[in-house]
Amino acid sequence: MRRYRIHSLISVILIIGIILTGCGGPISHTSEDYASGLRVHFIDVGQGDSTFIEFPNGKTSLIDAGTRGAGDRVVEYINDLGIDKIDYLIATHPHEDHIGGLPEVIRNFDVNRVYMPEKTTNTLIFEELLLELENKDLTIHLAKGGDVIIDGGKLKYSILAPNTDNYSGLNDFSIVTKIEYGYNSIIITGDAEKNSEREMVELGYDLAADVLRIGHHGGKTSSMEEFLIAVDPDYSIISVGKGNTYGHPHRETLNRLQKIDSQIMRTDELGDIILISDGKELKWEENLGAGDSIKGQYIGNQNTKVFHHMNCKSLPKEGNRIIFESIEEAKQRGYRPHKVCIKEGGN
Repeated sequence: MRRYRIHSLISVILIIGIILTGCGGPISHTSEDYASGLRVHFIDVGQGDSTFIEFPNGKTSLIDAGTRGAGDRVVEYINDLGIDKIDYLIATHPHEDHIGGLPEVIRNFDVNRVYMPEKTTNTLIFEELLLELENKDLTIHLAKGGDVIIDGGKLKYSILAPNTDNYSGLNDFSIVTKIEYGYNSIIITGDAEKNSEREMVELGYDLAADVLRIGHHGGKTSSMEEFLIAVDPDYSIISVGKGNTYGHPHRETLNRLQKIDSQIMRTDELGDIILISDGKELKWEENLGAGDSIKGQYIGNQNTKVFHHMNCKSLPKEGNRIIFESIEEAKQRGYRPHKVCIKEGGN
């Protein structure tokens, strides 16, 4: 009897979602020039995915919440930010390592809008997610490539995928989002694989981005060469658990990222990764909880007496590093800024 009610609920929610989503026009539109910045939190949830976004207009978005066991971690993380509402909740696709923590999130926060792909499963965690949505009287809005969630001139939050509804694999149904704030942009891919990536390229989407949250935890069936070339990210974020049984990230993916000279940042090595943008420059939260190789924001080369930003692509070997907390400290010690990663007179 319970199974019947759940399946009926799925049908009703999906029908309502189709009606409310319509043709995918902008949902939030404003032309104000935001004074505050953008913060994107790539939360370390082990072998799973969760990204929390604080937009400069005061809105928030949560993309996935890791496994069921990661739900409390995500709730605690957002609570620690002093936030009690999620404006846009996105479940990229119904795999447990992405939606497992969402029921706990929904129980603990006010949620405004919910986005999911037009794909269902009969797993217990998916049914639990639907029940929590029903308990909060929330409607699912079906996401399609071309939809726009926020369009505020300087700030845009849009959906690049999925673009069809007949993929053979569940991963390709993943909702792929792009954040554009001033001159900076970030793409977050869920578990999208080569079929979805190819579609985004062929459809002519503007895929260029400073940061790419790599698909499927760095699995070799994602991050195809043509897609990476189109995005050309300076930084590639991989959400992955230490010692995972899948062997993620795969060597093939890492090789493709190295080929395009993208700086790789991994949650299994750095913990939570926090990106900050003022619409002009990207910065990374200091003291990420990284390994011993990154303790401050600037890293000097003791041989050349050149200092770099901690995310520079030309960092010296660990045995030759010295850490500085500021540009001023580095200069006082007789070090000069790297010409590429440190702008003259700035940071």
